[in-house]
Amino acid sequence: MWQDRGMLRLTDFIIDCPDTMELAAFYSEVVGLPVKQGSNENWAGIQFGELELAFIQVEDYRAPRWPDSEHPKQFHLDFEVDDIEAEQRRVLALGATLQRDCVGPEGYGFRVYADPVGHPFCLCRNKGVIWTDQGLIWPKRDQ
Repeated sequence: MWQDRGMLRLTDFIIDCPDTMELAAFYSEVVGLPVKQGSNENWAGIQFGELELAFIQVEDYRAPRWPDSEHPKQFHLDFEVDDIEAEQRRVLALGATLQRDCVGPEGYGFRVYADPVGHPFCLCRNKGVIWTDQGLIWPKRDQ
């Protein structure tokens, strides 16, 4: 198991951007967690347990243009949601833009958005996911 490996532990997921505090504030509102104390224009972060979602300022930032391959995405974040319509209204009000809607008539699927600097992320609603106070319970997948 990965926990048994003393030499390797994922500590940060780092996103390049033109303005660290602006993008950190956007994702802080999306996930409902604060921007870390000590964040600044060069490095800002949001702590998720042992993992930090971090934002680093880069000069000459060029946004990915999904799904165009001239400036392809290098990552995207998926967020499982309980109510995709309510969460869409919220992220759009925060500055996201809808790129593609892949939600079926039963209300399951995903929608692709771009954050304020162009990184794609998805709001997902998977059939069979159960929401509990301890976290999500995912349906068993067929082998």
